Amino acid sequence: MRGLELLEALDSDEARAAGGLGVTRIAALVGREKSQVSRALAALAGAGYVEREPATRRYRIGWRIAAMGGRAHEALLAAAAAPVLGRLVAEVGETAHATVLRGGEVLTVASESPARAVEAAGWIGRTVPVWCTASGRALLADEDDAAVRLRVGATLAVAGPNAPRSPGDLIARLRVDRRRGFAVADEELEAGLLGVAAPVRDASGRVVAAVNVSGPKYRLEPGLEAAAAAVVAAAATLAGRLAGAAPA
Repeated sequence: MRGLELLEALDSDEARAAGGLGVTRIAALVGREKSQVSRALAALAGAGYVEREPATRRYRIGWRIAAMGGRAHEALLAAAAAPVLGRLVAEVGETAHATVLRGGEVLTVASESPARAVEAAGWIGRTVPVWCTASGRALLADEDDAAVRLRVGATLAVAGPNAPRSPGDLIARLRVDRRRGFAVADEELEAGLLGVAAPVRDASGRVVAAVNVSGPKYRLEPGLEAAAAAVVAAAATLAGRLAGAAPA
């Protein structure tokens, strides 16, 4: 039996809505004997491709598929972001990144720097805290207060001089970000560093990435308003590129 047909059944709208499917229903969907399906699912579960919910005994897509999907998304994002970030760097004159959320951290998947700085490659794959960076706050744009508290924990580690000191402080800053459509981190990650970021949304409106620029405060602050507008426009452009690259 092909494992692919079982994975396709577990990726169906029905499976997603129900939080998984039982062996009997999967067998009916793929037109196979229940015993065959059960053995194949056991093998896939052992490899991490599917997992079984103990309470309901339903199968669903497993951690390995989710991890593969995450890496595929990052590769797609990096390819789509490269020209967008290049234009943003030319317009603003500072380093630009495309990032995604990974737990309580922000992962850089694409980066471009101005000619004066040879540092873009060093940023790719690097993580920074979600709670004291502009990109982190852009990625948290749609999370409710409870989700934010759960993600960052009760105590925030010491960072830059203007970093939020509590989850409540972070939530208050997020409310400001949502109203204006972008986030600004002024010496939150480290002294002298200023960053501005905007969320990148998919066709359903869900935040899937962020675009940000960062640089020395003395250099970026005088043109911060224009930089913010450029970042918001770049995020919208990247969203359009991702939508065009997504399968129908």
